[in-house]
Amino acid sequence: MAGGQMKNVASLLLFLNFCMYMIVLCIGGWATNIAIDRGFIIGPGFDLPAHFSPIYFPMGNAATGFFVTFSLIAGAVGIASAIAGVNHLRAWNIDSLPSAAAVGAIAWTLTLLAMGFACKEIELHIRNAKLRTMEAFLIILSATQLFYIAAIHGASSRRG
Repeated sequence: MAGGQMKNVASLLLFLNFCMYMIVLCIGGWATNIAIDRGFIIGPGFDLPAHFSPIYFPMGNAATGFFVTFSLIAGAVGIASAIAGVNHLRAWNIDSLPSAAAVGAIAWTLTLLAMGFACKEIELHIRNAKLRTMEAFLIILSATQLFYIAAIHGASSRRG
C-alpha cells in the first residue's frame, strides 16, 4: 500500500519538476537570446571592449551570466531526469531505479549549483522580473528534486 502512495507522490513531483525545468529552460533561452542580440559586436574593424566577457548579459548583474548558463545546463539535465523518471514510473521495479536515481541526483546537484549562482545574483540586487522568476523556480526545484529522489528511493526500500 505504501509503495502505491509513494508512486503517486513520485509521479506528482516528477510532473511538477518537469514543468518547472521547462520554465527554467524557456527563461534561460530568452536571456541567452537577449545576450546574443544585445551583446558586444566583434568583427573586422571593431576592437575588443576593455572588459569583454564571453558570459556578458546586458540585464542583471555580474552573476547573471553564470546563473543563466548553469540554469540551462541544470534544466536540460532535469528534463532528462524526468524522462528517466517516467520510464521508472512505468516499470516501477528495482531494475529501473538506478538510472532514474542517478540522473535525478545529477540534476539535483546541477540545480544546487545554479541555485548558488541565484543566491549570489539575489545578493547583488540588480535583476529583472524574469530573472527573479527563474531564481525562485531553481530554489524551489532544489527542494522538490530532492524530495523526488527520496520518494523513489523510499518506495524501493519498502518493497524489498
